[in-house]
Amino acid sequence: MPASKFYTASGDRGDTARLGGEARLSKSSFLLEAVGAVDEATSAIGLARALADDAALKETLRNVQAQLVRLMAHLAATPENRVRYPGMQDDDGVWLQTRIAELEAGLPAQHTFVLPGDSVSGAALHVARAAVRRAERCVVALAETEAGITAPNLAYLNRLSSLLFVAALRADASS
Repeated sequence: MPASKFYTASGDRGDTARLGGEARLSKSSFLLEAVGAVDEATSAIGLARALADDAALKETLRNVQAQLVRLMAHLAATPENRVRYPGMQDDDGVWLQTRIAELEAGLPAQHTFVLPGDSVSGAALHVARAAVRRAERCVVALAETEAGITAPNLAYLNRLSSLLFVAALRADASS
């Protein structure tokens, strides 16, 4: 049978290698749970991006997805290789805060819980927000057991959920 470009079969026994390492680890590890949760969040953001009507929001979400790929590399790297894959930096969080301020300009104050579903785009952004919150919980759990996961990575995920919440409010308001 010819070799495929899309699979290696090296993980068929339920293990995988870390970025920059030879040792294999179980696919049920905290580390892979965190990487997988960030991957799911990235995919949910992709769906929200595909459904968004606003060009600036689409570009913001695409940039976020690229940043989350950097975060996944940071998490997947062996501790001794994390310096090669730094993940999020403080300026990434500042960038998010600037985007949040742009999105929330002109929105009314929020005094009640939001029930997602007022628009398809807004609902997709809320699903992405919930996925990011789950990813954040997984990354925090990983950071509690493994050294080298820097604070800007945790802050970024926390701030990203805020961006997605405000983007959902904006999408619902314009529908």
